Amino acid sequence: MGVTEFAQDIAHGVESRVSALSGALFDPVIRLGVTGLARAGKTVFITSLVSNLLDRGRMPQLRAVADGRIEAAWLQPQPDDTVPRFDYEGHRAALTGPAPYWPDSTRAVSELRLSLRLKPAGLFGLTGPRKVHIDIIDYPGEWLLDLSLLDLSYQQWADGVLARVTLRDEAAGYRAAVQGLADTGWDEPLARRLADGWRAVLVDLRRAGLSDVTPGRFLMPGELEGSPALTFAPLPRPEAPVRGGLWREMERRFDAYKSRVVKPFFRDHFARIDRQVVLVDALEAIHAGPAALEDMRRAMAGVLQAFRPGRGGLLAELIGGKRVDRILFAATRADHLHHTQHARLAAILAAMLREARDRADFAGAQTAAMAIASLRATTEVDLSRGGETIHAVQGVLQATGRTAAMHAGDLPSDPSRLLGPARDGAGQWLDGDYAVMRLAPAPLDLLPGQGLPHIRLDRAAEFLLGDRL
Repeated sequence: MGVTEFAQDIAHGVESRVSALSGALFDPVIRLGVTGLARAGKTVFITSLVSNLLDRGRMPQLRAVADGRIEAAWLQPQPDDTVPRFDYEGHRAALTGPAPYWPDSTRAVSELRLSLRLKPAGLFGLTGPRKVHIDIIDYPGEWLLDLSLLDLSYQQWADGVLARVTLRDEAAGYRAAVQGLADTGWDEPLARRLADGWRAVLVDLRRAGLSDVTPGRFLMPGELEGSPALTFAPLPRPEAPVRGGLWREMERRFDAYKSRVVKPFFRDHFARIDRQVVLVDALEAIHAGPAALEDMRRAMAGVLQAFRPGRGGLLAELIGGKRVDRILFAATRADHLHHTQHARLAAILAAMLREARDRADFAGAQTAAMAIASLRATTEVDLSRGGETIHAVQGVLQATGRTAAMHAGDLPSDPSRLLGPARDGAGQWLDGDYAVMRLAPAPLDLLPGQGLPHIRLDRAAEFLLGDRL
């Protein structure tokens, strides 16, 4: 560790202690991180959560609401001047307008501060109403996956990702392009072509339903587009890499990516989070097949490992060893299933994360898995087919605007019937046919005091925030 980096870590440790002291003496702050993989619904989750904390008519499972402890809620200027504000008003307008549509997905870090005024209770009974600030930090899940790179060398990363895509059709062109390049000298145009080729592989893999796509910034480069830190790609290691050759320069740029891109993100944003929700589109992975479900399981295990869950000792706290102490994994789009299947979806998600969750729970962090819908876009209907009643849902098709009924398929009551074939590398499901339709938001007619309609968002809020309210 260099002197500058060491000094930055000390500074952030001091900041963590000052923040903790301020929370104890003044208005406490809960920093809630929201992430997930592509199309998991981060933007809609935050928009609905804020809507339902401002207008709490649909939040009976949040005890602070049920007990009448929340007197008022309002948005405030965010505390971090260099972080873009989450566009709550614009996203809510997209979801509630006369022709509602899904807002744009997360492309970078953003933040929003929601403040609550609470009635005195317990030890606070003599102090009058108190305030609690909830700082919601939205960031792409692909960036979070990059935290696993910090423990890998370039060779370990390259060997791992090349092994995983060896049999994937999406990587056939890239595999052909890297043949015979092991001992090639450095060439910038060649490096750029390889980086562009690997980025195209990642895009195709994500389109195919896979989740473990690194480096995550290749999919969302932002202002780093074209920089050397984003111009590298995985190559098989030659027997004796030559100094100044292609493999050595790729290795150097991979290390620069970790030190200049991944570590600053961890230090500036991720390491300051108190509570975390990870959104998972498990239905889409199931629909995509066993390989996609196993890839998601592996990616989510890596995500949980990155959180340093649990509670550190006094020394760890003094030097800034702050840890996330509650992590919620939420399977989104529960409204695509009849309510009789929601428990099965939550059980599948919990089983996917069993090993990683056990490690987190042992370390002291509380974790939970549940099935939610941040914005309910369907109604439940019963269909009659061949004299049999089928429980289904009905919604507006995004592509045509027409109303259609959907039965996504019956999820198994035993999660191993899906996870077993996924681990074993099965090519397809043998005893199930799972479908997912792309639905548009339903037109809404909200009553005064009602937030956006949802499924179990109040339970999610109770787990993430309830003990601090």
